[in-house]
Amino acid sequence: MYYKEDSIIYHNGTYMHPEKASGNMYSQALHYGNGVFEGIRAYKTKFGAKIFKAEAHYKRLKYGAEVMGISCDYPIEELVDITYKLLEKNNLQDAYIRPIITTGANMSLLTSDESILTIQCWEWGKYMGDKLLKVKTSQFQRPNPKSCFVEAKVTGHYINSILSTNEAKNAGYDEALLLDMNGNVAECSGANIFMEKDGKLYTPKRGHIMAGITRSTIIEICKEAGFSIEEKHFTLDELKQADSAFFTGTAAEVVGLESLDEYKFPLSWESSLGYKLMKLYKQEVLCERSKNLSKAG
Repeated sequence: MYYKEDSIIYHNGTYMHPEKASGNMYSQALHYGNGVFEGIRAYKTKFGAKIFKAEAHYKRLKYGAEVMGISCDYPIEELVDITYKLLEKNNLQDAYIRPIITTGANMSLLTSDESILTIQCWEWGKYMGDKLLKVKTSQFQRPNPKSCFVEAKVTGHYINSILSTNEAKNAGYDEALLLDMNGNVAECSGANIFMEKDGKLYTPKRGHIMAGITRSTIIEICKEAGFSIEEKHFTLDELKQADSAFFTGTAAEVVGLESLDEYKFPLSWESSLGYKLMKLYKQEVLCERSKNLSKAG
């Protein structure tokens, strides 16, 4: 599903078919999970293919490489140019884009001196679909910020996401919700969370969460549209008294929650601020957004 006979990726300075790319079996990324990546989307707009917040995503990629000691000599402008060329070579406008920087052969625990940039793209619908989600509170916590750089998209960190997703899916749920080390709500396995209570939105503060680019976009839209929003720590019990809730992420975009464990959110999705924001976000990425809230539906 990720590539076809005529698909092209960018790998180590060259555009090539995915099957022609090769990796080192002694790679530190393979053995220890020392690599960094991004999830980016491009959309077909009236102006042609537009990569949404490309600079912000590549800035975060370079931040991850820096804190992990991985070399990345590409300027952000060059990374963006390469990605647009890659979309053109694959004849894609609506696409999910996955840049990843892997590390070279090194069996020590000191970061390898070698790094390899690969950028892939493919057609991919909303990661969590369009239906409202049934969510399970996970037994696994979001990583302690004193154990790693929680705002860096490091490949090895996502074992935490795989564990929580497997747990939720095996129990018959759609997604997992993770708490932080203090028992506060953090995020789901691959997206940020917002809750609505009495006409106001809340989302967890940075520090224990991934600082999502979609999350920051939703906060910006809220402020422009006049929606009341606050970044604060809140507990699972508080979330289970909310009127509505939704997840945000590049792959997921904006998706509503039907329930959390035994609690069903009482406000209908179509009546929620999350539903309005889902519409506004789509207008934003398609370069069609008006600041007139009435156009959100």
